[in-house]
Amino acid sequence: MVESLSSSRYVFFMISVCLFAALLYRPVLSRPAKFEDDFRITWSDGHITQIDGGRAIQLKLDPSSGCGFASKKQYLFGHVSMKIKLLPGDSAGTVAAFYMNSDTDSVRDELDFEFLGNRSGQPYTVQTNVFAHGKGDREQRVNLWFDPSRDFHEYAISWNHLRIVFYVDKVPIRVYKNNEARKVPYPRFQPMSIYSTLWEADDWATRGGIEKINWSGAPFYAYYKDFDIEGCPVPGPANCPANPMNWWEGSAYHTLSPAEARGYRWVRVNHMVYDYCTDKSRFHVPPPECSAGI
Repeated sequence: MVESLSSSRYVFFMISVCLFAALLYRPVLSRPAKFEDDFRITWSDGHITQIDGGRAIQLKLDPSSGCGFASKKQYLFGHVSMKIKLLPGDSAGTVAAFYMNSDTDSVRDELDFEFLGNRSGQPYTVQTNVFAHGKGDREQRVNLWFDPSRDFHEYAISWNHLRIVFYVDKVPIRVYKNNEARKVPYPRFQPMSIYSTLWEADDWATRGGIEKINWSGAPFYAYYKDFDIEGCPVPGPANCPANPMNWWEGSAYHTLSPAEARGYRWVRVNHMVYDYCTDKSRFHVPPPECSAGI
């Protein structure tokens, strides 16, 4: 766990990441919004409570229901982030998800963060996945290097014409590049909504479904705040998605910075627990995007 590390190399790495983030990660002012500015409840409104004047919300899971919310608009390219405080204690069998989805069924595009609950004392695992034109099966899993139930942490998805990056506290944990030249589908044509849900998934979420929900600990709560969406709304200005002047399309967002690349490699070496690219039981030949690098 990071909290117990005394390595000066790690401290230097985190300082480097933070300095880069201050200079480049947000070249424009962020716009944390109230929940109702950009989102609506989509599932079980009795299980979602606005707090702090609507600047934060509480999601509840109990034996009767989970719950969920979605953005009021769809977006084609941009950057979306929110801060989340996950379920504490014994959360095995639960999933809190933060994702984007085109809502187009068999040809859907989707970008997923799924936070897989754990038994007390075990690390929280975050699973990411990318669907493009209906094709998914691109799961990667990382054990978080901190306890995400003790405080809020920022989770973000950056999406432009060249790449998709998943960030945890501004550290990139996954890069999915546009490899259409290799005939690999890339989400480029369909706008997506932003969603979050809290739900029961004890048939697969924790140790492949071996660990079940302990309902004696219910209700379970997750908290969200600092909702920030910067992107091209659809419907909206027709020229926005193709505009190279959008900040998320700038040259600083074509590749990872040196500090980001160090953070990415650190996560992959020390905290990655599953990568579809190396799963020979599923793919005897790694999918072509797996050799693309960052």
